[in-house]
Amino acid sequence: MTPDQYCEDKAAQSGSSFYYSFRFLPLQTRLAITALYAFCREVDDVVDETHDEGVARTTLNWWRSEVGNLYAGTPQHPVTRALQPHVVRLQLPQEQLLQIIEGMEMDLTQARYNAFADLQRYCYLVASVVGLLSARIFGVTDERTYQYAERLGLAFQLTNIIRDVGEDARRGRIYLPVEELQRFNVPAADILNYRESDNFRALMQFQIERAEGYYAEALAVLPKADRRNQRAGLVMAAIYRATLDEIKQDGAGKVLNQRLSLTPVRKLWLAWKTWWFA
Repeated sequence: MTPDQYCEDKAAQSGSSFYYSFRFLPLQTRLAITALYAFCREVDDVVDETHDEGVARTTLNWWRSEVGNLYAGTPQHPVTRALQPHVVRLQLPQEQLLQIIEGMEMDLTQARYNAFADLQRYCYLVASVVGLLSARIFGVTDERTYQYAERLGLAFQLTNIIRDVGEDARRGRIYLPVEELQRFNVPAADILNYRESDNFRALMQFQIERAEGYYAEALAVLPKADRRNQRAGLVMAAIYRATLDEIKQDGAGKVLNQRLSLTPVRKLWLAWKTWWFA
């Protein structure tokens, strides 16, 4: 199996919205973004699938060393071998790959965030940085496109947090800021025990409105000159926003006890429609 095929399989197995946004890209761009996505999946899986914190930290440190190998021209892993030509061609910043690892590592020790500003830092590392790298891969002619990518990454991560509240609670994690739980009078125990309430629904409506605001900000700042290049990101935005709309319509309180996702057919339809008409 070639490094590129390894990354393709990793992306396809995930069923992620990212995978659908890659389908229409030119070959070299698709190979680059698929390799980046596979890198993110590999690092994320270390945290989510390794139950021993010490083993997880050791593995993440190995990945830091492997990023060093990548930039030294001696990558060992199929993912970094697939990334190597694109790192050189596109001048992808080493620091940003390391920041993604830093963000994933936060999940090993931090299960609560006091304020939204604290959560923003986490979202920046695990999502906005990925957006910045993705924007570079797709093609940037105007620096404002990086502002779009940063805000869009934050919107994506907030959508994930909203969608996965119940799933994260089963892992003992609550990403919703403590200050906001207190403001809406939602005890952490209600979330950890999957108890829906009017207060919880109001809290989730607030989260949805904030995420919608970041989508609007991102799209407003995207320069027209780069809109065509960034269509893959716009495809992802269409799918994520549709997911957010479904949560809103279905009743935001239900995220504690179910994980809503769009069907593959609907994702493919949104991807096709957005790609050709964005």
